[in-house]
Amino acid sequence: MSLDIKHCGVVDEIEGDRVKVRIVQSSACASCKVASHCNASENKEKIVEVFVGDTSRYAVGDDVLVVASQRMGTFAVVLSSVVPLFILVAVLACVLAVTGSEPVAALSSIAALAPYYLILYMCRDKIRARLSFKIEQSGS
Repeated sequence: MSLDIKHCGVVDEIEGDRVKVRIVQSSACASCKVASHCNASENKEKIVEVFVGDTSRYAVGDDVLVVASQRMGTFAVVLSSVVPLFILVAVLACVLAVTGSEPVAALSSIAALAPYYLILYMCRDKIRARLSFKIEQSGS
């Protein structure tokens, strides 16, 4: 059982040591015969940057397979959702217990996210290195 997340895509742009790949994310029911008549199906087009050593192997328009590990996906979810939620709830509970004021507690918990996002911004290069996609194979 593979623990990789894979998406087929098309090379959209090559600049420097990175390849920008356009992928289409589809909901599970997007391939249904009646999907055009249903509001539940949707497709989202995304651009993914893949840092590669040798960009000469790729050309704009090539079909490629973009791969990310499931562990990387879990790490991204933790950074983007779990940690901020924990900060919000912890600060909300603490400030509410100390002040007894719900508006102050709410504003404080939201303001407490600013340092977290500042730290994420300052560590963006380290995070980008850990959350990098790879091109497993190129199609014809």
